[in-house]
Amino acid sequence: MAERIPRTPCREQDPKVRAHNFQEVSYGYNAEEAQLEASRCLHCKNPRCVAACPVSVKIPDFIAKVKEGDFAGAAGIIAEDSSLPAVCGRVCPQETQCEGSCILGVKGESVAIGKLERFVADYCRDNAVKVPAPAVEKVSKPAKVAVIGSGPAGLACASDLAKWGYDVTIFEALHKAGGVLVYGIPEFRLPKDTVLKAEIDAVKALGVKIETDVIAGRTITIDSLLDKEGFKAVFVGTGAGLPRFMGIPGENLCGVFSANEFLTRNNLMKAYLEDYLTPIHAGQKVCVVGGGNVAMDAARTALRLGAEVHIVYRRTEAELPARKEEVHHAIEEGIIFDMLTNPVEILGDDKGWVRSIKCIRMELGEPDESGRRSPVPVEGSEFEIETDTVVMALGTSPNPLISKTTAGLETNRRGCLVADESGQTSREGVFAGGDAVTGAATVILAMGAGRTAAKAIRDYLEAK
Repeated sequence: MAERIPRTPCREQDPKVRAHNFQEVSYGYNAEEAQLEASRCLHCKNPRCVAACPVSVKIPDFIAKVKEGDFAGAAGIIAEDSSLPAVCGRVCPQETQCEGSCILGVKGESVAIGKLERFVADYCRDNAVKVPAPAVEKVSKPAKVAVIGSGPAGLACASDLAKWGYDVTIFEALHKAGGVLVYGIPEFRLPKDTVLKAEIDAVKALGVKIETDVIAGRTITIDSLLDKEGFKAVFVGTGAGLPRFMGIPGENLCGVFSANEFLTRNNLMKAYLEDYLTPIHAGQKVCVVGGGNVAMDAARTALRLGAEVHIVYRRTEAELPARKEEVHHAIEEGIIFDMLTNPVEILGDDKGWVRSIKCIRMELGEPDESGRRSPVPVEGSEFEIETDTVVMALGTSPNPLISKTTAGLETNRRGCLVADESGQTSREGVFAGGDAVTGAATVILAMGAGRTAAKAIRDYLEAK
């Protein structure tokens, strides 16, 4: 029976080898492996995996095509709901979404939905397979729509709008499109010049125009787009790129980075390549403070730059918010985890550079509002960790530039844009979604918000 077939393993680089290069960790499935894994799917009448997917990919249908060997057909089914299948297949937290809802996972291992999605996208790209275009009804009155931000929310919103016939322009602040996909996720998890570029090119092929080096709130404003440049609606998908710090003494020392800066220098500015002259200070010993996916990315990047790397986290491994796969890979590669440890001060030398961090031991107390047990300091347990670089990976919040330059655009106490379930903000014709509304979350949730807002924009413009 299908449920008795073991999950098909996915080949990976040896940890001792990959710890010293920026090549992708996972090799992905080949055609034979993909078809074997696809044969495990039970094709449930009421597929829980689809309900758990934020963009509602028709998962059993595309897997059935993989099983048949019709990879172009599988890609066409995915394309109905997702514009970034190769990206999502790599970076989505499938274990808590589609795969986490797979019925096979109740008593065994779920179907490797993410790896199958990745295979389909990679196979079609590498073999120049023409993917069937989804059948979409065009709108009666096409109009100009502006999308601010070319991250996952913006790309998903723009894709759907373009399919319906709207004239869509994406405005991106940086010199490359992709948002967090290009500046925040390391090369060894998401190759930029092959995987990401191909998917952005596919969005452009729909007719979407992308203008880079355009800073909303400076180069343009929402008011200028609506009042002077003929756009009839605006979607704000600017993400959450403003880093947080602990507010402890010594955070202004040389050698202290936010994870955003550290990863952006390395990813977008290609500091990992020897022939690029982008300045980046990795140091000989790096301490990354935090326990999320960004912390894992920063730690594994620093390791590949030649440092001994410690992750400093105030709870235990069981409470780490990062994906289990990323934690597993980090441990395999030799990252050292200092658990139940919290920095209280960063100490410097007489030249203003980091020399150590002063920490205190923690123990877990009662659960907080998130359900996780709150860490409590152990009195008198202070100690120092010698280090020359500290990377703060403590989360991010939205940049306030747009809200401060747009009258009547409401924000909440965390600086996030206020929008209803459809993405409508407090300004007529202005919609928002993704991390700019929710704070830092996942790629696929941002995509889901972008698609929801696209539908609301269509309804708004058709009603007009």
